[in-house]
Amino acid sequence: MSAMSEYVTNVSPNVLATVKEELIKKEQQQQRHYFLLSELQSMAREVPGKYQQRLSYDLLCGLSNAVLDGTVYEIVNSLKEVQQLEERNLFARRVKLINQNKNQKQALMKKQTDAIQMCRSKPHNLPLVQAKYEKHWKDLGRNFNEELKRLDMKIIMELDQKVMDQQVTLEKAGVPGFFVTNNPQEIKVQMYLLEFITRLNGMMIPGSY
Repeated sequence: MSAMSEYVTNVSPNVLATVKEELIKKEQQQQRHYFLLSELQSMAREVPGKYQQRLSYDLLCGLSNAVLDGTVYEIVNSLKEVQQLEERNLFARRVKLINQNKNQKQALMKKQTDAIQMCRSKPHNLPLVQAKYEKHWKDLGRNFNEELKRLDMKIIMELDQKVMDQQVTLEKAGVPGFFVTNNPQEIKVQMYLLEFITRLNGMMIPGSY
């Protein structure tokens, strides 16, 4: 007993303090992990049943570990900012095309009105003018629909590429549940995981203050 007392007494106070500090940090980290895991399990119960089975305990446990140091939050926030900027740019391109079509319609309407007015002195030309502008209207409508369809397809492809870029980034960062896929159900699960991460980021985590 005396030997044990002598052994303990001879341990440097600095070493004891360091060990105590490390134990406290470990305990706090464990508390954060349990809290995060509990919150993730609660969130998982909110999603439709067909997706709950994909949100396994191992996946949620891995995700709770991944977000502990806060790096994942920064990555997700950065990806969201880039995505929002890209979506605004794509939306602006679509609005621009629609406005161009409106301007073309207004210009064509003015030309048609002027041409009809000129037919007052030559009424026999009116049927030809009407037929001419009827074709112009059909061509304008067809061309606009084709341009809009091409633009929408391009937007969809760019958004799909953005999703893939996010999957690659999160997979490389070691975030569980993220990998390159175009499977709609797997993408939906990843969207839920991103939502979970965002919600966790807004919480006061025990042991973090």
